[in-house]
Amino acid sequence: MRSSAFALVLALALASCVTPAERKCHLSGLWRNEQDSLMEISAVRDDGDFQGKYLTQVTLAGVCARVSPLKGAQQHPGEGGWPTFAFTVRWDKFSNATTAFAGQCFVDTGGKETLTTMWLLREAVGSLEEDWKATRVGRNVFTRKRTPKGKILPIWSPSCEDASSPTP
Repeated sequence: MRSSAFALVLALALASCVTPAERKCHLSGLWRNEQDSLMEISAVRDDGDFQGKYLTQVTLAGVCARVSPLKGAQQHPGEGGWPTFAFTVRWDKFSNATTAFAGQCFVDTGGKETLTTMWLLREAVGSLEEDWKATRVGRNVFTRKRTPKGKILPIWSPSCEDASSPTP
């Protein structure tokens, strides 16, 4: 009994000694946020650039969402930190809006990776007088979704009829 208690205390002590640099967060892969939107990020290049696809579950006008392209860049983390990043999503073929995300990647002591983000969504408006209502702000938290290797986001994309005039 004492040896198992000692082993537990030792394991917890060792886990708390793991530095952020030893618990690296990698952006590439599939992520899901609290609204069930999915994001698939390709491999991050040596210069920090990345691209991928985003499938939102939330639309401005309740229209059928499609997989949309994303492009971004990751800042290489300093010693003792996790990377910050930013990316944009052009809501392809169903909206006249663009969203910019900025965030940071974290890994807890159990190895769970989390992306915390703030976003600005800008939709097109018809005049300068309507500019005041064109930008929304929000927050999303993404967690890694474990899946087999390969591009899998398109299989979760709903089949939508082509909309003749996409509106947010």
